[in-house]
Amino acid sequence: MAAVVFALLWGVTGCAPPRPDRPVVGAKNFTEQVVLGELLAQEIEAKSNLKVERRFYLAGSYISNQALVSGRIDAYVEYTGTALTAILKQPVDRDPERVLDTVRRLYEAKDHVTVGPPLGFENTFAMVIRGDDARRLGLKTLSEAARFTPRWKLGVGYEFEQRPDGLPGLSAAYGLKFDGAPRTMDLGLLYRALTAHQVDMIAANSTDGPIAALGLAVLADDRHYFPPYQAVPLVRDEALQRWPQMRVAMDTLAGRVSAEDMRAMNEAVDGQHRDPADVVREFRARKGL
Repeated sequence: MAAVVFALLWGVTGCAPPRPDRPVVGAKNFTEQVVLGELLAQEIEAKSNLKVERRFYLAGSYISNQALVSGRIDAYVEYTGTALTAILKQPVDRDPERVLDTVRRLYEAKDHVTVGPPLGFENTFAMVIRGDDARRLGLKTLSEAARFTPRWKLGVGYEFEQRPDGLPGLSAAYGLKFDGAPRTMDLGLLYRALTAHQVDMIAANSTDGPIAALGLAVLADDRHYFPPYQAVPLVRDEALQRWPQMRVAMDTLAGRVSAEDMRAMNEAVDGQHRDPADVVREFRARKGL
């Protein structure tokens, strides 16, 4: 495992080729991130005569952040709660404005990275079960589900199992116990495992398209465990100085993407198997961007 991590980091930070004379936008390795990376890239191109290089599918938060601070990419979209706890290693905070202020201050001081204005939606973790189970058992909240979870198998992504805002704290907050250790898998496989009855609950994302498409149920976080996860662009200060059009693009996108917009774009890619670039072009046209 150590060798794999070293190899990934070497590819991100080691022996970097000469910097291209164009901005490089990155994205993590799931659909929403690719859509948001494409959205940021298209908006930069629309506000300039620049051709943006895309470097998508950069594994998780850690690798994406390393790529950013090392200069292998110039920008990517992150979520404020993830930045606060998983990257900046700060205590969980549930006040959205305070989290945003803290993230902005620490990124600038530590890495000379600008945190742009929020895009307009949050993508929080969502604990999801099959819709028929929710109706049969009359479940709407995590508190109500806690008495059933000892008979349930849990499916999670690799980061969620270890993150400070992930499974350990959630289990403690609600007294959750499950049937065996969680099954860890790529985020894209979670819904397949749930609908195939391989697991009974998954830790997903609130803006995932398959939730509505598959008739699944999100259990409310009635104890307000999860911090805010506003989607925000992160851009290296050096890149903003070199290409001021990147700031114009960030400001143009501020508040323009709702949770419903994001779910619809995710479903268009995941459920309808459409090309993310086409989906983003149509979204931008609808919004007059």
